Formats: sequence, C-alpha cells, structure tokens
Amino acid sequence: MASAGAALRPSPPDPARLRPWQRAAVAAYEDAGRRDFLVTATPGAGKTTFALTVALRLLAGRVVDRVVVVCPTDHLRTQWADAAAAFGLVLDPTMTNAQGPVRDGAHGYVTTYAQVAQRPAIHAARCGRRKTLVVLDEIHHAGDGLSWGEAVSEAFADVHRRLSLTGTPFRTRADERIPFVGYEQDGDLLRSLADYTYGYREALSDRVVRPVVFAAYTGVSRWRNSAGEVIAASLTDAGTKSVEAAAWKTALDPRGGWVPHVIAAMDERITHLRHTGMPDAAGLVLASDQDDARAYADVVRNLTGEKPVLILSDDPKASKKIEEFRESRERIAVCVRMISEGVDVPRAACLAWMTSYRTPLFFAQAVGRVVRARGAHEAATVFLPAVRPLLTLAAEMETDRNFVISPPPKAPADDPELQDPLDLLPGEKDEADELGQFEGLESEASFAHVLHSGRAVTHEPTSADLPEFSGDEEAYLGLPGLLTPEQTAALLSRRDSELRRKVTAASSRRIQDEAPAEEDTPQLGQWRLTSELRREVNQLVSRVAARTGEPHAKVHGRIRREVPGPPSAAASAELLERRRDHLLGLL
Repeated sequence: MASAGAALRPSPPDPARLRPWQRAAVAAYEDAGRRDFLVTATPGAGKTTFALTVALRLLAGRVVDRVVVVCPTDHLRTQWADAAAAFGLVLDPTMTNAQGPVRDGAHGYVTTYAQVAQRPAIHAARCGRRKTLVVLDEIHHAGDGLSWGEAVSEAFADVHRRLSLTGTPFRTRADERIPFVGYEQDGDLLRSLADYTYGYREALSDRVVRPVVFAAYTGVSRWRNSAGEVIAASLTDAGTKSVEAAAWKTALDPRGGWVPHVIAAMDERITHLRHTGMPDAAGLVLASDQDDARAYADVVRNLTGEKPVLILSDDPKASKKIEEFRESRERIAVCVRMISEGVDVPRAACLAWMTSYRTPLFFAQAVGRVVRARGAHEAATVFLPAVRPLLTLAAEMETDRNFVISPPPKAPADDPELQDPLDLLPGEKDEADELGQFEGLESEASFAHVLHSGRAVTHEPTSADLPEFSGDEEAYLGLPGLLTPEQTAALLSRRDSELRRKVTAASSRRIQDEAPAEEDTPQLGQWRLTSELRREVNQLVSRVAARTGEPHAKVHGRIRREVPGPPSAAASAELLERRRDHLLGLL
C-alpha cells in the first residue's frame, strides 16, 4: 500500500453539498492564506464538515500532506474519524503516544488535548516529517489544564497550517492565553478574534439549527440550615443569591418533587414529537455528577417504565453507549458533562437541565446538543429551573456574545465529571459555599413561563381561562409557529396539573415499594397539603392581577399586609388558607 504522504489524495466535496456559510468560510480561509485561522460557528452548524473540506482541498492542492485533528474527548476521536471516512479521508482515531509514525494508508490521525499534553514531543515529531494541517477542535480546551496550552504550543508550533475551531467566542486572562489565537483587549480580559464567525442568530435564520423554546419551571424548595431552622423559598422569588443557591440545590435533589415533575414534562414532550413528525425523537437529562445521574436514571425508569441509557465517563463502554443511543430509538439518556460538547446526536431534541453548572460557555455548548437541524419541522425544547443565572443565559441565546474561559480545574483535567459543578466566572462568588451544613427536605415544581426570542411569556388565568386546543394544536411545539408563545404557555400551564397527577401516582408506587416508616407519612402529607394551598394562592393572585391590572408582586405585597405573616413560600397551611379565603373575597 502506498504511504500516507504520496497516495490516495481524496477529492474535495462538491461545493453544492456545503451550506452557504461553509462555502463562505472556505472562501475566506483560502483568501487569507495564513498559517493560523480561527472559525467560530455556533454548535450544530457543521464545523466538522467545514474543517474536513478545508483539509481535503489542501491535500488535493498539495499544500499539506498530512492532517492531524485534536479534540476534547476520546469519543469525539471516533466521531471525527467516521465523518472523515465519509469524504474518503482516512484519519486513525486509535493512535497512542507509544506508537511511532502514522501508519501507511492513513492521511493522518485524531488525538485529544490530554494525549498531546502527556507527550507533546511525539506529536511534534510526527508533524515535522510532512507538511501538516492541524485542526484544533474546540480550541478553548487548550486552556483546560495548567500545562495544556504550553503542550499544544510545543507540539504544533512549527506545523505548516493550523485551523482552530470553537462553538462559542471567548475571553480569557492575559496570563492564560490559548496558543495560535489572536486577541484584542476587552477591559481586564482578552477577547478572541475569529477570522470567520457564524452565530446562532444567523444559523437560525438559515434554518441550519432548530429554534429553541425554553420551558422554565419554578417551585418551592424546603431545607434545614446549619442552625436547624427549616426554610422554604421559591426558585423564582428566592431573594438573596445564597437562598437561591439553596433552593436550586434542593430542587435538584432526586428525592424531591421538582426533578420527577420536570422529567415527566420532557417525557411528554418526546411523546408528542414522536407523534408529530419526529418518530425517533429523544431527550437528554444533564446531571451534575455521577451519583445524581444514577438517581435521575431511577426516576426516569419509575416514571416511564423504561430504563434510560446511563452515560458516565468512568464506564469503559461510554463511547459505545453514545454511539448506540445516537442510532437507536431509545427515548432518554442520562449523562454528566461528557455529552455536553461536540457529541452529535441529531435525534436529541429535548434537554432537561438537572445540573448546577451555569457558565455561559457550558450552557451554550450543552444546549447545542439539541439544536442540530434535520428538517424545517423540528424544534428543540430545554426544560430548566427558573433561576436567575439560567434564565439570563437562555434569554441571551440569540445574542452574539463573548464567553469567559474558566480557570484551570482543581480536579484532574482528564475527568471533567469531578470538577466543581458550580463553575463560576472570574471574580464571581460561589454562594453554595456559604450554605454550611445543609439538608434538603422537599421540593415541588410548577410551570413558570416559556422563553421565546429572549422574552418571558407567562400564562395569566382569566375568567375565560384556558382556550380549547384541537388535537393538532396539542402537538404544541411540533411545528415552529404552530402556536403563539402565549398559547404555548397556556397549554404548558394546563398540562402541569396532569403531570402532577402522573408524578404523584409514580411517587406513591415508589413509596409503597420502599415501605417508609409510618412516622414519615404525616409530615409528607402536610407538605403536600401546604404545597397545594400555596399553588391555589398563586393562581388566585394571578386572577386578581389580571382583573386589576396590578403586577403580581404588588398583589402579593398587598395580601401580606392584609393577612400578615411571612411570604407564601414560608407560610404555614393555616396562614395560606386565610390568604386563599381573602383572595376569593376579592374576586
């Protein structure tokens, strides 16, 4: 067989097969004619196809003789190799640092940033033997480890061409520069300068990605603090950041009511998608750590009767599971960080955000897993806690932004699932650290609003209340534009009570199976009663606000003055009953 340097130079793909942005980016690359080129293209837009097209054109023109791809994870090595094979390009995804030259018959290989960091000299030697194009996929990962950037610089400083890719623009500190990236000053940070940019807004206009609807769920959480006090707060009205962090953490506890309710909502959404033009629709549940992921998998099985796919980094079959899930018809996969970036599962159209991760970079990459478009009729839905940090990120999804690279992780860089789940921006205080001794007791969930084009749309009950929807309309998000945002919010609100009955029935089955101690039952029953009363009060406040034109907050304040006591989130059942009766009198 001929050597990799002399034979089997595949032809570039027909330009007609490329999307318009890919053709424009290839033209920009060739016009620039530089060693370094950075492309920022929104997740799901097709960066891999663009990069492979560049590689094929450079090989065909004998500008380079070898191609090396560096990516974040082992699974992506296989994904890159498979994508290259579809174009007739042979990239070996199995090469180790212990091996010598690139094998005959291959045009190059695929490696990871961690592998390069272990032995940069071997990669420098391989690239030095022939004119090489190095593709640095998700280049911001070169800043993940304390020495990763230095290793990437050492390994590829002298290569013939470098093509850097990222799904999101980024900023970083001056002393944490990522190699081969151009920067400009942006306050105290440096902002990356892309040679070609293709944002989410442009991709949405071109129908390259799916439109995203964010369904935000609120609810009251109840926990015991270090002083032994029981505190209750709503996710949306938590007040201070520390209270918000405690309410959020309690809501994510798989033993509470918030997680099952939201998973049930996603499961119902998947069912509707499968009945309305997307028969293989699937959902992803994103957890903070492996223990939570296993617990969430149990919740999925209890609610749906089907065992989900559980994808954990310490499972040697993790990559195989991702590939099997991609090609199967299984409904739900539960995972941690490893499926948040670059992993291509086009049939995944729903994401349940069951994690406390909140950096803009991670949010954009994770949401990117469900936006890859296959047809104009498909839409993506993200179910998330109605907390300030996430709602801000969701509202700005269509805004071109420069994200911040976090400092190198405290945990080993090759195990992202062990990193601090509350990733913070530089200088941001971790409110979770202020919680001290903490015991989550219970949580509930209720639909809050949908986010549509950066606008929060709520359902305001009126005397006419919810309109009747036909069967076609009840495929509520099946076709973009089928329902207005207001109708979508109304329908989700109406379905909320149906979901609550479903979750309660599943919870009852689980409680019976687990045979809880008798003394636990009265406390649980009192909590359920208080939750129902709180929900009644909130609904009545909405009706009063709709009738009077007053903001909800003003009505809540007036009721607290007229029926004195703590906020509804912390009120007793007796106080809530009095407030309910008072509100009924106002109507």
